[in-house]
Amino acid sequence: MLTDKATGDTAREIWQDVARPAADRAADLLARMTLEEKVAQLGSAWVASSPNPGAEVAPHQYEFAEPTIDWAKLVQHGLGQLTRPYGTAPVEPVDGAQWLRRRQAEIVEASRFGIPALIHEECLVGFMTWRATVFPTPLAWGATFDPALIELMATHIGATMRSAGVHQGLAPVLDVVRDPRWGRTEETVGEDPYLVATVGSAYVRGLQQAGIIATLKHFAAYSASRAGRNFGPVAVGPRELADVLLPPFELALREGAGSVMHSYAEIDGVPAAADVRLLTGLLRDELGFTGTVVADYFGVSFLQTLHGVAADPADAAALALAAGVDVELPATRCYGEPLLDAVRSGAIPETLIDRAADRVLRQKIDLGLLDRLDPPTAVDFDPAASRDLARRVAEESVVLLANDGTLPLRAAKIALVGPYADDVAAMLGCYSFAAHHGRQADPGVDVPTLRTTLPAELPAATFTDDVADADVCVAVVGDTSGLFGRGTTGEGCDVEDLSLPGDQDRFLSELLDIGTPVVLVLLTGRPYALGAYADRCAAIVQAFLPGEEGASAVAGVLSGRVNPSGRLPIGIPRGPGGQPAAYLGPRLAHRTGVSSVDPTPLYAFGYGLAYTSFSWSDVTPAEPTELAADEPITVSLTVTNDGDRPGAEIVQLYLHDPVAQVTRPVQRLVGYARVPLDAGRSARVSFRFHPDLAAFTGLDGRRVVEPGDLELRLAASSTDLRATIPLHLTGPERVVGHDRVMVADVTLGVR
Repeated sequence: MLTDKATGDTAREIWQDVARPAADRAADLLARMTLEEKVAQLGSAWVASSPNPGAEVAPHQYEFAEPTIDWAKLVQHGLGQLTRPYGTAPVEPVDGAQWLRRRQAEIVEASRFGIPALIHEECLVGFMTWRATVFPTPLAWGATFDPALIELMATHIGATMRSAGVHQGLAPVLDVVRDPRWGRTEETVGEDPYLVATVGSAYVRGLQQAGIIATLKHFAAYSASRAGRNFGPVAVGPRELADVLLPPFELALREGAGSVMHSYAEIDGVPAAADVRLLTGLLRDELGFTGTVVADYFGVSFLQTLHGVAADPADAAALALAAGVDVELPATRCYGEPLLDAVRSGAIPETLIDRAADRVLRQKIDLGLLDRLDPPTAVDFDPAASRDLARRVAEESVVLLANDGTLPLRAAKIALVGPYADDVAAMLGCYSFAAHHGRQADPGVDVPTLRTTLPAELPAATFTDDVADADVCVAVVGDTSGLFGRGTTGEGCDVEDLSLPGDQDRFLSELLDIGTPVVLVLLTGRPYALGAYADRCAAIVQAFLPGEEGASAVAGVLSGRVNPSGRLPIGIPRGPGGQPAAYLGPRLAHRTGVSSVDPTPLYAFGYGLAYTSFSWSDVTPAEPTELAADEPITVSLTVTNDGDRPGAEIVQLYLHDPVAQVTRPVQRLVGYARVPLDAGRSARVSFRFHPDLAAFTGLDGRRVVEPGDLELRLAASSTDLRATIPLHLTGPERVVGHDRVMVADVTLGVR
């Protein structure tokens, strides 16, 4: 501060003036900082990360972890980010808060300008720390078809994190599944870009409303690796990138997401962390992103060690910084002394340091970190309200795939069997604390199993382990989520085919041979092939790693307390062969007469049953409609619950483009509505369809809306079409940009 000698008044410097724009404050501060201070803002520290092979929670962590850290030296010029102070090891909330308070005080004291570190944590299935609520996986979010609920969930997660002194969450994952053999399928919302975009953006809204920076990952095309192998090379054309893999990021960026994490993958030989066209040309120049790009863990180092495009850490730092990676996570390896030496020698221009540091400082200013540092408080990370919300998400996400009338279960002698009938592992996703730290890790919260919840749901029933002596058998199979081969699903746990893990196929086959009616319950992180069993099961229930209240949700569906309303966010294959069979493909991607392989799924995208029936009527417009290529149209129908109990129907709107200048998907989702109805009640459902939703990347690389015929399809799944609305677009071809309409607005009028 400056002091007027005549009056004694003090005046704040520009960087200290809260009334000034963040850009002005950051520029003023940047001009006062030394090179060392600026570079310090681009680095991070991961205290107490494990150096032990086999226990790593980030790829190749054991190769990079340092057994000791000279903390005073590390923070002598400040620190950009502090990595996972809560999620690295089991810590009581009060102890974690006290530790973080001390560390932040030391960072502020060491910094000439008193700049705190930005604190980040994982939050894909909740605040990933000990004793925190474990929500269902993103694949379960997709199954709800309920963005409003996911937004509410994210708000709860964000509020808990912010109260703990955290500023940034490394979520959501916006990758679109292209091959479910990929272990990280469980982290995605599904196989459809519209569903991923709308549900993922809802998560971003909720998290940021709570004051937490959402980090979009993984930018871009990470999920499109060959054969679904983690880190595998990606070979996609610009059209698939633009029309399938990028739209979720586009929509989430409109929500003001503050950070983007680069992908580990390489696209056509160029690693994302070194791709100027991707991280600067596309992300910033075209999409208008102004936040920070953070490295996926050790991603800058991997330019040298895995990708082979950098000769040493300084070379890796130069490539990443030039491409647009602002912050190195989870620790400072390349953006420390190697970067400083390269700048001092003239190998890296200091202007690149200034560019990245300016983005970091603006973000810290926007968060209020230069003006005040709210101390973390010890809070309950698993309050009743969060558990209730976790249960609600789980209940809406359970998908009933088949039912011959056996469900809901009645008072009977029930055999409850299977490897996951009494195993909490099948409830928890890879980015839960327990799964991240090993199967035996204590999650710190109560996670019931079906063994404990189902008898409570059916107090009049008797339970046995003897299958031959039962009226009905509930068989529970599934996954154990883990990392890098320590599970059957999760990061680095890719599979060669889609057979049930281990000997569960044999177990199920032998069980069905007994002859007792079998209700199959799947608690999995990906879809598995069920063609050999579907016709032999009395019922099939699918839940995607449904979180700490997942057993209650599944038991509720089995008992009938919960009317299932989940729909598949990804198709379930008939056979185990590694055939990527996403519904979102052109004609020749589906069953044809020129190939002996049939990729048709057993249960299609969007499919799911309920314990009540719905009828659809009064579709408008009832006749073919002509409209201009920039003119929206409202499509409406009446949905009626014809059953005797409340339920929710999921109305899906698909687009079919019969003739185009490039091959197009046979159909693709362009809208959906979750319609909850009491028994006997009706609702008028309306979609506002804009022709922008028909846009695609044309022959010349521009996104266009073509004049000509289109068909809107109202459907209960991608294969259950209920009504069609022919459209004819008139006028010239339109070129549309990133400001195009991307969502069909929905209105519901309950009668």
